[in-house]
Amino acid sequence: MKPACKFALKALGAGAATCFALSASAATVTIATLNNPDMIELKKLSPAFEKANPEIKLNWVILEENVLRQRATTDITTGSGQFDVMTIGAYETPQWGKRGWLAPITNLPASYDLNDVVKTARDGLSVNGQLYALPFYVESSMTYYRKDLFDKAGLKMPDQPTYDQIAQFADKLTDKSKEQYGICLRGKAGWGENMAYGTTVVNTFGGRWFDEKWNAQLTSPEWKKAMTFYVDLLKKDGPPGASSNGFNENLTLMSSGKCAMWIDATVAAGMLYNKQQSQIADKVGFAAAPVAVTPKGSHWLWAWALAIPKSSKQQDAAKKFIEWATSKEYIDLVAKDEGWASVPPGTRQSTYARPEYKQAAPFGDFVLKAIQTADPDHPTLKPVPYTGVQFVGIPEFQSFGTVVGQSVSGAIAGQMSVDQALAAGNAAADRAVKQAGYQK
Repeated sequence: MKPACKFALKALGAGAATCFALSASAATVTIATLNNPDMIELKKLSPAFEKANPEIKLNWVILEENVLRQRATTDITTGSGQFDVMTIGAYETPQWGKRGWLAPITNLPASYDLNDVVKTARDGLSVNGQLYALPFYVESSMTYYRKDLFDKAGLKMPDQPTYDQIAQFADKLTDKSKEQYGICLRGKAGWGENMAYGTTVVNTFGGRWFDEKWNAQLTSPEWKKAMTFYVDLLKKDGPPGASSNGFNENLTLMSSGKCAMWIDATVAAGMLYNKQQSQIADKVGFAAAPVAVTPKGSHWLWAWALAIPKSSKQQDAAKKFIEWATSKEYIDLVAKDEGWASVPPGTRQSTYARPEYKQAAPFGDFVLKAIQTADPDHPTLKPVPYTGVQFVGIPEFQSFGTVVGQSVSGAIAGQMSVDQALAAGNAAADRAVKQAGYQK
């Protein structure tokens, strides 16, 4: 107990009651988040929040992406209230909000300036106009490449590469004796790992997860062509152990100079251009995510957002924290600590208007355009009954998407053929939607 409280108790005056109220209101907010650089930075800077809000203590649970998704899903579906703040995405937020599992985000202070938050981000985290999470960062996908290696080989990266061109470049730039790999791509199993990227390949090759009657399409010619291309490219020109590499592993490979090209999340741009984090900061170039037969669904739309489960006992304190973590003030803090190139991207229009950001982040306008042009409502060449570019926006996708991811990862590792992987995946996807009653 604080000395002031002891004094108040002795005095037994009105101050004692106030003192008890202060002690009782101290709240511990438990935050579940993922182990990527932006979230580690949030934890690093969070003492500033605790200093400004001494009545709130933050307790961090930092997990690998697939584990975070499992733990968050278990907690929310059982209502156990283990977490007060969850880092969830554009896939979970609308579904969980609709089911009443998340506390609606209301009564934000005027200083938060909600209208400054990019509309695509707000819409993706809302149901019927009601916001259920605040976006921490928003991303699309893009192509990164080593300008020095391209120049040396006499190659030129177009603003909009095709997958055929990517394969040709990768062949020319692979030198395994120097641990130089033509391409790095996600191979790690998971609906949000290899299947997030893999689905964009399928989309641009003209494929889709389901037809309009919810029949799974994984054994279609488009899926076979897309997945064969992806698996063969990684086997031929990718790093060893590619089936175990997710976002973090490929970020390390790219920033340490081992990849000539990497197609992945736009959020990595700030890390690759940061001289403190990247050995290739002055050598990295960027282009749009590649296309094949259609640009539709070739680049994804994703938000990592902070949400408050309805089961949280500390909703007011949690709301105060997520407002701070997604504020203009927090963006300024990151800029001071890591530089403007590394601030959380895609969330606020004002970030993109800052001269300091424009100078430090030559990719800024390009990324904002990629985010604003991704279309989750029309993600494929042929019509589909679902929304989502790199996922199928139904609860069952989390399960069958991971099963398909495991099969595809097995094909990259040489444990099965692409045809076997897709046949197994098709059966899992069909079974899931039949059981859920989507197929009529």
